[in-house]
Amino acid sequence: MKAMFYEAFEQAPEIRTLPDPTPTEDGVVIAVGASGLCRSDWHGWMGHDPDIRLPHVPGHELAGRIVATGRGVMRFKVGDRVTVPFVSGCGHCSECHSGNQQVCPNQFQPGFTHWGSFAEYVAIDYADTNLVHLPDTIDDATAASLGCRFATSFRAVADQARTGPGEWIAVHGCGGVGLSAIMIATALGANAIGIDISEEKLAFARDCGAVATVNAAGVADVAEAVREITKGGAHVSIDALGHPVTCFNSIKNLRRRGRHVQVGLMLGEQATPQIPMAQVIGHELEIYGSHGMQAWRYDAMLSMLSAGKIAPQKLIGRRVSLEEAVPALMALDKAEATGISVITRFS
Repeated sequence: MKAMFYEAFEQAPEIRTLPDPTPTEDGVVIAVGASGLCRSDWHGWMGHDPDIRLPHVPGHELAGRIVATGRGVMRFKVGDRVTVPFVSGCGHCSECHSGNQQVCPNQFQPGFTHWGSFAEYVAIDYADTNLVHLPDTIDDATAASLGCRFATSFRAVADQARTGPGEWIAVHGCGGVGLSAIMIATALGANAIGIDISEEKLAFARDCGAVATVNAAGVADVAEAVREITKGGAHVSIDALGHPVTCFNSIKNLRRRGRHVQVGLMLGEQATPQIPMAQVIGHELEIYGSHGMQAWRYDAMLSMLSAGKIAPQKLIGRRVSLEEAVPALMALDKAEATGISVITRFS
């Protein structure tokens, strides 16, 4: 198979011909139809993720068709169109038994713990626990875009933050995660505020449903700007970028008893951001993380998609080849493009 491959962190990946994968007893092999490019892939390539063992094939947002199954797989067969959460559970531990596969201590993560989907084929373990059947109405590129950013945002907004109709939600960072959060919050009846330093991205945020936007480069105090718009602070705030400044502002702009959800990764030198702890205590703020979403929760998201309440396909900016994805991966920290890039051509 053709695959993107690197043997050292921070060195340009190459397109190589590698052995085709084979399924484990409880796994499958998927012919990849599409795979999204995500900032998490850049973090992995930079060496920020301790799960990655070199040499490596990245890629964790995927959709495609099953071409081989292990003997123990019962719920899926060759020919099924599927996607998979980027955090997959083992199906046997206490967290998986409680329905929280996204924090399984034995989790399987394509593109991190195992070789990923920037390739013609990818092997996925624990298939019966984690695969999601795709309806024919959803194309591979749209389905791939759900796997990390959109699904993580869905859990962050709907489950972790418990965002309700009429509430104010501030979204810090209007990349793929942030735009997804704005779209989902709007579908749930909340009032979303998009915050970024790019006027182009803020305009896209308004197209996705934001009722207000704040250019962080043009105001003296982002938190104060949000408090002014919301008349007292946001009920919910999301750090969708993953930076000490956006994390701090996201907590700072909350009203009393507000909920902050950290979605954007902060790794390496940024792993321990400053937190306004006096405000957290005095205002009884709630702080959550959001780490993927369980396969069984995809039904709610797919139902909203089928009903036209959310349109993740609107967030796809570029469809690229495997070769074109190499420089795109290396530039993901620049975050200049509007919308997300998806690999749709592998040969």
